[in-house]
Amino acid sequence: MVGELMAEADSVDADHDAEDAARRCADRKHLAMPVTDKEHRVVGIFTVDDALDIIERAENEDAARHGGAEPLNRPYLSTPVLTIMKSRIVWLLVLAVGATLTVSVLDAFEDQLEAVVALALFVPLLIGTGGNVGNQAATTVTRALALGDVRTRDAIKVLWREVRVGLTLGSSLGVLALVITGGVYGWDIGLVIGLTMLVVCTMAASAGGLMPLLGKSIGADPAVFANPFIATFVDAAGLIVYFLIAMTVLGI
Repeated sequence: MVGELMAEADSVDADHDAEDAARRCADRKHLAMPVTDKEHRVVGIFTVDDALDIIERAENEDAARHGGAEPLNRPYLSTPVLTIMKSRIVWLLVLAVGATLTVSVLDAFEDQLEAVVALALFVPLLIGTGGNVGNQAATTVTRALALGDVRTRDAIKVLWREVRVGLTLGSSLGVLALVITGGVYGWDIGLVIGLTMLVVCTMAASAGGLMPLLGKSIGADPAVFANPFIATFVDAAGLIVYFLIAMTVLGI
């Protein structure tokens, strides 16, 4: 009987998020899906071609915003130079304002830098490492959000996982920094660098994992909360941690 062969159609609501619907269509390998209204009446059809176009557009946006720019939405070589500049200038201004936090931190700890000049040598290393760790975590979680592997309700799970990842990375890099730096600049400086590396990596991984979830929870694009803002946050917070550890260990 036909009734025995019938099954509930895998449909998508008309007011559902387009990217989520596209990934659902692609993941389940449908050639097309019916689109229904709130009363489950068919109002249209969603094809795999539509899904692939939406996914490609979304991934282009994520890739651009991870690098601190807006998507061009047209071939690069045919895009006017002024348009490319406009796609980047806003983010650069935002990051420049954020970078003033780093300058303020350095100014606040000027006396400590004068007391132990060697501390200034490791500032680029520490903030660079922290920014990279945060970016890695943010990119991973943003991708997981896009694929539906992670939801905003998984924030605690993501935080606990990234804390462990950060601790592991920080321990490995911290021991290496302690040995190398201690052998050249003295073991007290080596201890400062090693401990800072441990704390900064843990902090950066945690922030990198949570910020995309925060963006998703307030209805913003998770990619916007990813790399550019994480780098700015980790730079300022990492320097504060660095100088506090140096003051404690070196007694300055």
